[in-house]
Amino acid sequence: MSKNYCLLKELWNFLKIRKVWWLTPIIIMLLLVGILIIVAQQSAVSPFIYALF
Repeated sequence: MSKNYCLLKELWNFLKIRKVWWLTPIIIMLLLVGILIIVAQQSAVSPFIYALF
């Protein structure tokens, strides 16, 4: 857990110092797609997610 927190902290500092705020929507979309993939692997939810695409 502390490794993930450290990674998020470093990412936040990178975005803040370098002022590359255009990366924020890309990172958010990657996280949402990852969550969608994890949720889609559950059998009860998968037919509804597959219907979206």
